[in-house]
Amino acid sequence: MKPYVPRQLSLLNIDWANHVSLIGEANAALARYDGLLSSIVNPGILLSPLTTQEAVLSSRIEGTQATLEEVLEYEADPTEKIDPGKQADIQEIINYRHAMRYAVEQLNHRPLCLNLLRELHGILLDSVRGRNKAPGEFRRIQNYIGPPGCSIEEATFVPPAVDQLAAGLDDWEKYVHFDEKDRLVQLAVVKAQFELIHPFLDGNGRVGRMLIPIFLFEKKLLSSPMF
Repeated sequence: MKPYVPRQLSLLNIDWANHVSLIGEANAALARYDGLLSSIVNPGILLSPLTTQEAVLSSRIEGTQATLEEVLEYEADPTEKIDPGKQADIQEIINYRHAMRYAVEQLNHRPLCLNLLRELHGILLDSVRGRNKAPGEFRRIQNYIGPPGCSIEEATFVPPAVDQLAAGLDDWEKYVHFDEKDRLVQLAVVKAQFELIHPFLDGNGRVGRMLIPIFLFEKKLLSSPMF
């Protein structure tokens, strides 16, 4: 399988007419949710368990087994001895939450950009699975996706070659700040293109899922990046 060649953004073949009603419904639902967030005096405190649950669910996609209850118990008493594998799972969830908090702090004075993505990646992979795969750095070798132990010839998907990575990421970053017709459609393209480029050796899924609330927060569609 040959490496994927990223399409240049913005896309010219989006079928706006056939999706306009769904786009409207999605924006209306998001506005209702943000209204609820805005009515809460301190959403950060009240919704903290939901933020942790989001981190749990995101990490579970990667194979972690820790539950929300186990994370809360660990934070209540970090000195209690637990299984090393379980502790690693919990740390991965905590890293996700730390990265989200860092993103919010940074977006108050800088835009969503490639450097911020690298910083978030470094936080996510600190002392957990993937820590030996260049945390905070874009890949310098070819990667691929497929069943465990498969060769690149058996891969189900091969991201762009290294010599096309910089151009693809630059185009992606410019599109993040492009004035698209609709922000939710733009988010869908931003998320998909990031996953197709697969710029890190590990942790692409975790960073990609973080992009959703971060993008909505930066574009002021959400007053707080909480789902």
